[in-house]
Amino acid sequence: MRRDIDKTDRKILRELQADGRLTNAELSRRVNLSPTPCLERVRRLEREGFIRGYRAELDPDLLGYGVICFIEVALDRTTPDVFDTFRDRILAMPEVMECHMITGGLDYLIKVRLADMADYRRFLGDGLVSLPGVKATHTYVVMEEVKAANLIPVDEPA
Repeated sequence: MRRDIDKTDRKILRELQADGRLTNAELSRRVNLSPTPCLERVRRLEREGFIRGYRAELDPDLLGYGVICFIEVALDRTTPDVFDTFRDRILAMPEVMECHMITGGLDYLIKVRLADMADYRRFLGDGLVSLPGVKATHTYVVMEEVKAANLIPVDEPA
């Protein structure tokens, strides 16, 4: 559900999304507000859920997680209990970066980050395919990450 925010709020969101470590003084300068109203707006945007949190962006290659796989998952039954169990187990798997319930011939699309193909084999065999309800999987290994952005467009509505 999209909620209305003004042009200044959008500027604040763009700036913080680009650099979450901005000081309030620098942010207020960039969005042309004095520091106190700027901080009040940021706190309101946090309180209303527009800003979910702040985190550092890490380099997965330097940390030994350079392999990306997208895995399609088909379940044997699409019942609430199977969905709930699958979701709960996926949430506990640190290798899973994203998991989306999708429409079409499959049930889920998962993005994982792993160390190497041996790690992928372990994840698939000991983890994913052993989950209750998993009928089939199909994996796509990423050869080159062309674009990976988590930036949400905060332009003015059309």
